[in-house]
Amino acid sequence: MDSSDVINPATGAVFTAVPANGVTETDAAIERAQRAFMSWREVAPGDRARLLRRFAAVVDDHIEELAALEVRNSGHTIGNARWEAGNVRDVLDYYAGAPERLSGRQIPVPGGIDVTFHEPLGVVGIIVPWNFPMPIAGWGFAPALAAGNTVVLKPAEVTPLTAIRLGELALEAGLPEGVFTVIPGKGSVVGQRFVEHPAVRKVCFTGSTPVGKSIMAGCADQVKRVTLELGGKSANIVFADADLERAAATAPGGVFDNAGQDCCARSRLLVQESVYERFLSLLEPAVKAFRVQDPALDTAEMGPLISAAHRDKVASYTGDAEVAFTGEAPGGDGWWFPPTVLLARSSSDRHWREEVFGPVLSVMPFHDEAEAIELANDTEYGLSGSIWTRDLGRALRVSRGVQSGNLSVNSHSSVRYWTPFGGMKQSGLGRELGPDALLSFTDVKNVFISTDS
Repeated sequence: MDSSDVINPATGAVFTAVPANGVTETDAAIERAQRAFMSWREVAPGDRARLLRRFAAVVDDHIEELAALEVRNSGHTIGNARWEAGNVRDVLDYYAGAPERLSGRQIPVPGGIDVTFHEPLGVVGIIVPWNFPMPIAGWGFAPALAAGNTVVLKPAEVTPLTAIRLGELALEAGLPEGVFTVIPGKGSVVGQRFVEHPAVRKVCFTGSTPVGKSIMAGCADQVKRVTLELGGKSANIVFADADLERAAATAPGGVFDNAGQDCCARSRLLVQESVYERFLSLLEPAVKAFRVQDPALDTAEMGPLISAAHRDKVASYTGDAEVAFTGEAPGGDGWWFPPTVLLARSSSDRHWREEVFGPVLSVMPFHDEAEAIELANDTEYGLSGSIWTRDLGRALRVSRGVQSGNLSVNSHSSVRYWTPFGGMKQSGLGRELGPDALLSFTDVKNVFISTDS
């Protein structure tokens, strides 16, 4: 079997290798999951819940190990990595409460009774991106397992280590063999088999919009269900009546967190023209103070980019653009890039329109509420965004007007595991997390029972 090198993005050095599974290994994993499904779906709801709670407890016992692994593999700051490992634990705990609450309905009908059941789909294939390897994995496998499905999960080729460890911890927690399998390999091989193999009844994909479209098209051949969480180019809209100091102080975190490698990054900053110059003067010191450091340091707010190739891609957006100011970044080894603020002179500017997926913020003024909404919606994406205003009516009007699946008013929060998450337009299809996510891993079966003699 081939292997794939794993590189520390903070140093550029190879530090381990993992198997690169092929079609044969992938098919074998899917077939094991299919066999395990027949018994896993019959596990009593309370017992399935107990196993998921035990899985959560085992993850909790390994928070520091998982976090240190993510720092080394993905370049995430240690603070973020601890949160991410804790999020896997919390999502497991949350969906551990679901098996015993997966209720159908009794619907009034003449001549009998009518009931519905939520039946698990079977094998679910989950394809995880490199930018948030732990939490996005958990957002897929926790509700899928809770609903009675089995899971095969493909981590990103460059960031497989925490997913592999979670697969080991699942077995340690007592999940039966074949119920949750992690199989690293290339997306064009392992991921494609998830799309093609008839035993896989749903594919969950997080990643780029072009790849998501390809997966959706491939799944259509078998009428296979998909959940897609794709790209973003989210707007951060600052009105003149906002708390400008707070909006400026928090704007860097809203876009530079995880080095901007976040589909929810507020990478388009819209500032009302009457306060535009003042806001930039408040934003500059906040950007310059943003700490880009060795991600293992507790003080680090941002680490390196994921690869040399990705750093080159990010840099390509800044070469011909008008740079307002930048922050600092380490030199030497590793794939570092400074936080960068660009001035957008037109909505056709490449850095304004395209998803940079790096620590680059594009800024543009707007005149009034209507123009702010128009500019925010002038994109193929619709994943996240923020609105800063003290006017409650305006907050509600703009929230309803902006075409985005997740919005925050006077904050940059995007994801809570107990609320729905997903995109509009070309940012995705379906919703993850929240109380209803479990239902997307089930089919509704309707049964009529005649009471006529």
